[in-house]
Amino acid sequence: MSYVGDGKPVGCIFCVKPAEQRDAENLILHRAERAYVLLNLYPYNSGHLMVVPYLHTGDLAALPSEIGTEVFGLTQRSIAALTAEYHPEGFNVGMNLGEVAGGSVSAHLHLHVVPRWGGDTNFMPVTAETKVLPETLAQTWHRLRRHFEVG
Repeated sequence: MSYVGDGKPVGCIFCVKPAEQRDAENLILHRAERAYVLLNLYPYNSGHLMVVPYLHTGDLAALPSEIGTEVFGLTQRSIAALTAEYHPEGFNVGMNLGEVAGGSVSAHLHLHVVPRWGGDTNFMPVTAETKVLPETLAQTWHRLRRHFEVG
């Protein structure tokens, strides 16, 4: 319900969150030089996170290669952290480029990393259009944060 009722934030959420310097509150797991990792506020599954470049652009083709390289490296690191903590059976990794492709924040690139398990879609999302998660976002943040504190 918070997704429906909270309204849209002022400014680009992917620019505002890292500028606020409130990582735990904003669910930022890790900051690197050109990109950062944060939990999705409205996750498909526990551990659903995003890798986001600091550069405000929606144009993947024009993304500087050094930023793309860091985004991909952080994606690998995120998958390793999720694997160590949650032991998923697979992952969905991807970007929705443009509004028509499902991009809710299409002006700022972000890569989704969604851990998957066999049977992780049950009757709740199918019949009630509701996803039930077994832990809070704060619990997920604390579980994953420690994997990013090393190295």
